[in-house]
Amino acid sequence: MTQPTDIRRVRGRRPRLLDLYSCQGGAAKGYADAGFDVVGVDKDPQPRYPYAFVQADALDFVRKHGAGFDFIHASPPCQLDSDCQRIQARTHPDLIAPTRAALQATGRPWVMENVRGALPKLREPVMLCGAMFGLHTYRHRYFETGGGLTLVQPPHPAHTAPQAKMGRPVPEGHFGQYVGNFSGVPQARTVLGVPWMNRDGIRECIPPAYTEHVGRAALAVRLEVAA
Repeated sequence: MTQPTDIRRVRGRRPRLLDLYSCQGGAAKGYADAGFDVVGVDKDPQPRYPYAFVQADALDFVRKHGAGFDFIHASPPCQLDSDCQRIQARTHPDLIAPTRAALQATGRPWVMENVRGALPKLREPVMLCGAMFGLHTYRHRYFETGGGLTLVQPPHPAHTAPQAKMGRPVPEGHFGQYVGNFSGVPQARTVLGVPWMNRDGIRECIPPAYTEHVGRAALAVRLEVAA
C-alpha cells in the first residue's frame, strides 16, 4: 500500500540522506549541495569521506537503520559490470538485486546507481552524463529509482568533444575518462568537482553534479512512499 507524502521536513533540520557503498563521497557531495545532511556507509575505512561516516556492511546497515532516513542512495560496487574488470576476467559479487530488496523494504524513497554494464539488471534507469552539466567528461551513470521517486532525464547534448583513451592523459580539447591508472589527478579533481579525492576515489566516483540534480528533484516533488 502507498500513500502520498513529502520527504520529511522539520523546521531547522535538513532532511537526512543515507549514502550506501559511499567510497570517498562523490555522491554525498552532490546531495549535501542539494540540501541534505548525509551519512555515509562503507565496509572499508574512508578517511577522505567529507561527511558523517559509519564503517559497516551496507546491506546490514540499511536493513537495520534505513527506515530512519528521509532518502537513500546506493551505489553497489560496479566492478562486476565494468569493462575493465571483464577484460581482466576478475570476479566480484553481484549486489544489485539484494540492494534493491533491502531498499524496497525500508519504505523510503531511494535511488540506486551503476554503470552501463549493469543496464540489464536495472529497472527503467535514467542516464546522466557529464555533458548535461557542463563537465568535460561524459562518464555515463544510470539511476534506478523507487519508493515513489521518479527522475526525468535532462536533455543529452551530442558528444562533440573527442574522448581521451581509457586511463590515458587528456589531450587538449578532449574529454577525460579518468579510469584505470590514469595521469592527471589534479585535472580530474577539477573536472569532476571532487578536490578531496585521490586516484582510487576518482576512478569510480559519481560527479557531485549528478547527485545534486537527483537530490533537488527528490526535494522538489511529492513522493509516493510505502506505508
